[in-house]
Amino acid sequence: MVILYISSTIRANSFRTITNCLLKKKISTSVNMTSKIIEKFKLPSRHEAGVYNVWIEFSQLAVTTKCLNLGQGFPDYDPPSRFSNFLSEVATEKNSYFNQYTRGFGHMRLVRALSNLYSQLINRKIDPANEILVTVGAYEALYCAIQSNIEEGDEAIIIEPFYDCYEPIVRTAGGTPRFIPLRNTRPNASIPKANDWKLDPEELASLFNSKTKLIIINTPHNPLGKVFDYDELTMIADLAKKHNVLVISDEVYEWLVYEPTKHIRMATLPDMWERTITIGSAGKTFSMTGWKLGWAYGPANFIKNLCVVHQTAIYTCATTVQEATARGFEHEINALNTPESYFQNLSKELKPKMQYLFKILQDNGLQPIMPEGGYFMISNWTNFENKLDLSSETDKYKDFRFVKWLSKNVKLQGIPFSAFYSEPHKNMAENYLRFCFFKKDETLNKAEDILTTWTRNLSEQKSKL
Repeated sequence: MVILYISSTIRANSFRTITNCLLKKKISTSVNMTSKIIEKFKLPSRHEAGVYNVWIEFSQLAVTTKCLNLGQGFPDYDPPSRFSNFLSEVATEKNSYFNQYTRGFGHMRLVRALSNLYSQLINRKIDPANEILVTVGAYEALYCAIQSNIEEGDEAIIIEPFYDCYEPIVRTAGGTPRFIPLRNTRPNASIPKANDWKLDPEELASLFNSKTKLIIINTPHNPLGKVFDYDELTMIADLAKKHNVLVISDEVYEWLVYEPTKHIRMATLPDMWERTITIGSAGKTFSMTGWKLGWAYGPANFIKNLCVVHQTAIYTCATTVQEATARGFEHEINALNTPESYFQNLSKELKPKMQYLFKILQDNGLQPIMPEGGYFMISNWTNFENKLDLSSETDKYKDFRFVKWLSKNVKLQGIPFSAFYSEPHKNMAENYLRFCFFKKDETLNKAEDILTTWTRNLSEQKSKL
């Protein structure tokens, strides 16, 4: 019996040993296979510039910290109900056509409405079938405009600060971004204004060369709130004509301009229609960012290029949203220059909010810059730099550390200004953060309460030391 027990024990141990070896081999083989798969199918290098996204990081931070989010650019209240009613009507009408694909390059009723509006605004007849492309938001319009015109080795001039998607789109197309910052020409002004930030003419001219394919401008500007004036646009236009360069004019905030400032469309400058692609947004125009509908208009030869990229990636946008947007435009075209015009009343509605946020920030030790357009305001925060311990945050740039600290400890969120700059120039932006003022009065009141309480507590702590 003893011999049988020993024999069975040896067999059991041998079995376990063999099993463990096989299991380890299987695990090792599996790990090696996984490693090979990961290595072969890693993200292509051309997309590496788009790996980090500031909106993903900070929207998640706002959720986890349950802070008041004044960082991201969306209203927290509804526009006039007529716009959403148009969508309700389309969705419930006995017309099966609206539930099916529409024309790939833009629903005809919508491109006709866009043509009717912009033909008036730029004083030139725009062909709705060949000179307009409807896209999934202005984001896709920018993507198509850049991707369809940049080739390997081409250069694109980007003005800083810039909306963060410009750089990765250029890089994924094989292009090289060339950056030029707007510089504050009146740093000690008693009331700092966005228009104090200017391009250096010589610096800009030095960036143009035989490789330059395009320049991107954004007016009214996000995040600065600057509206480029006629002389500034003319300087850019003259260089574009001299070097045979395309201008992509991002004008999504075109209706958000505060008197007495005026928005000038790049395509209206002499001989600029032929080399300008203009970008627009239904989300910004109707204050309904969730509709994700945009457009580009310009000469047929450029729009044809955009259409190729669009049809490869998207094919067509949602029919219902396009039909509803068309009806919204038709209403607004008829209401232009009347008290019923939402487009023209929106800036009047937002100006008091802008002035209120400016006062809130100023009264609480921040140093805001008064915008001329858009619905963002940047503010210098460095009055607090020596009063706070930001060591709990490990980000490379101090504006990131401050914004994260503020979100977690004060429960108020902005967006770090350096997110809108290229890596070599981020140090120029670390003293600022961006806030959005397109919010309910109650939201702005809450922001005032939060900041006032925080700064009062800081002052009391200091007085006790």
